[in-house]
Amino acid sequence: MSNESGTYSSRERGRGRMLPHEPTASAPRPAGVGVGASMVEARSITPRSPRAALEPDRVPEPKRHSKRARHPVVVAGSALFTLVLLAAFAAGLALTFGKQRFESPGPLAQDKIVNIPRGAGVRDIADLLHREGVIDQPWVFIGGVWVRKARDELKYGEYQFPKEASLRDVINVISDGKVIQHQITVAEGLTSEQIVARLMENEVLTGNIKEIPKEGSLLPETYNFTRGTSREQIIQRMQHEQRRTVQEAWERRSPDLPIENPDQLVILASIIERETSKPEERTRVAAVFVNRLKQRMKLQSDPTIIYGIVGGKGTLGRAITRSDIDLKTRYNTYVIDGLPPGPIANPGRASLEAAANPARTKELFFVADGTGGHTFSESLDQHQKGVTRLRQLEAQQQKDAKEQATEPQPGMRSSAPAVGARPGAPRTMQLQQMPAFAPQQRTQ
Repeated sequence: MSNESGTYSSRERGRGRMLPHEPTASAPRPAGVGVGASMVEARSITPRSPRAALEPDRVPEPKRHSKRARHPVVVAGSALFTLVLLAAFAAGLALTFGKQRFESPGPLAQDKIVNIPRGAGVRDIADLLHREGVIDQPWVFIGGVWVRKARDELKYGEYQFPKEASLRDVINVISDGKVIQHQITVAEGLTSEQIVARLMENEVLTGNIKEIPKEGSLLPETYNFTRGTSREQIIQRMQHEQRRTVQEAWERRSPDLPIENPDQLVILASIIERETSKPEERTRVAAVFVNRLKQRMKLQSDPTIIYGIVGGKGTLGRAITRSDIDLKTRYNTYVIDGLPPGPIANPGRASLEAAANPARTKELFFVADGTGGHTFSESLDQHQKGVTRLRQLEAQQQKDAKEQATEPQPGMRSSAPAVGARPGAPRTMQLQQMPAFAPQQRTQ
């Protein structure tokens, strides 16, 4: 105790001695003394040994984390959450960059046509467009398709991409199926053999045609199609349109029409189609043949002579002769009665409608007027006058052509040989071969 007292006294020496009347640690605290003061007094009078004074104060141990916080699942979850945040941040940056690239103008300097083959995948399409110069970043294209969920919407076909088309524009064009539409126009009055030849000449169509369709079974029209369409598909479309058009015309036919079925309607329409190319004349030509059928007169149509000789070839290549007129064929309406056994061409919609609803006239004859049209007559006398006028016109044309052929070229001497005889000289004017007669126009 003496050591502790001495130690205490030496420690408190610099602070002043304790007065005898000061209370000890066990003495009662005067009223009014604060709690803070009592704590200071408690600290100041706490006796400590020299060894204890030299020892450092003990710091309380930190609280340990719970076993749950140190569980491997929790640690892995925290790491995963961190990775997700980093990935989301990276994805946001990528989307921002990709969106900018996705909507910016593309590299095309001018419109470009690209054919995407059937069965091509997204990567194949991206590589093809990159090779063709439509896009410059295939991976951005693939990413755009993935983001828009348009993978199953991409369609094969031939597309035209506009100048500076963005990736958005490119994907829209393909997913909307805006393929290039090609056209083929089949003229009225061609035979099925001629139509097949036209289709075979078209380089956009594919495949062969198994057999020449039945005469009169194809509707002449303008047909749209895409690259890769087969020729058989075009034939099938033409046949379908012909059946529909014939049925519509037959249902609206005139009630006193002297034909028995839609097949005869097509036969009559094919003759009308070959007789005139002027729309305003079709119903009058139809009326002539219908009036003749009603009176049991031979139709005497020149195109039937030609078809009886050359069939589907279409053209004779020369003028009709007397022997051609007298030639007995199944189609020559100068020889047979009534309609021929089948069509002589593929009539168009207008001729089918004209055959179903001919003009209300009494005309029985028509003859070419020399200008591409015809002169119509009710009597043979009127018809013969029209034939005389045509002969005079043809004679004048032949005279003018002969004079032009023998006329020397400007700058040539008068003694020079005729132009027609000189090698390399311009050809003489070719007279248009026009039928001199129509029904009942050729007399014995």
